[in-house]
Amino acid sequence: MEPKFKRVMLKLSGEGMSGADKNGIDVEVIKKLASQIVELYQRKVQVCIVVGGGNFFRGAKKAGAMMDRSIADQIGMLATVMNAMALKAVLQEMSIPVKVFSGISVPQICDNYTYREASQALNNNNVLIFAGGTGSPYFTTDTGASLRAVEMHCDILMKATQVDGVYDSDPRVNPQAKRYDTITFSEVLAQHLDVLDMTAVSMAEAADLPVMIFALNGENSIVKAVCGMEKCTIIKK
Repeated sequence: MEPKFKRVMLKLSGEGMSGADKNGIDVEVIKKLASQIVELYQRKVQVCIVVGGGNFFRGAKKAGAMMDRSIADQIGMLATVMNAMALKAVLQEMSIPVKVFSGISVPQICDNYTYREASQALNNNNVLIFAGGTGSPYFTTDTGASLRAVEMHCDILMKATQVDGVYDSDPRVNPQAKRYDTITFSEVLAQHLDVLDMTAVSMAEAADLPVMIFALNGENSIVKAVCGMEKCTIIKK
């Protein structure tokens, strides 16, 4: 298998870093994710990663009468920092150079994000992990992934999900759901397909950044996706 992309942004959900109960951190799960990142690194693929925090806290779902949305989102951003540091620790144990940049200021733990420093670290062959979302509430980690992918001039944004692409309806509910091999940004927006935050879709469309939706299953699904060997949907203009 040969990589089809030289620089990728990988969007991982928080739940994808947890075990069967979808809560907290499962080190064995993270080791399996990290081993695929190591393989991509060895194949000379530059890897950027955005991690979610849903295995600890989902801000948008927790916001309501008892908690302001801004505060809930801030808690969610802190959750992404925990996941980023766990992934960093495992990658370092595997002798991979890695830097964590956060959109919120936690300088005792990781570096504050700046375009200049992140770009320099990537050019110096570090794996980059972006935490803290965009640094502002009311934006999802999808939007953070799209933003950082554009800033880092990635060839593609790859979102790992529980399903193997974009469908016209939920395949977990409708066994007759149709999967798209390719679909345009405009069609995703017009049909309100819930595969990526709409702000993230609009940003990727404006930057002409293709988006891949694929399933995080199997021991080598990320590597196969980068090499064009995994079932997926490509969203493009």
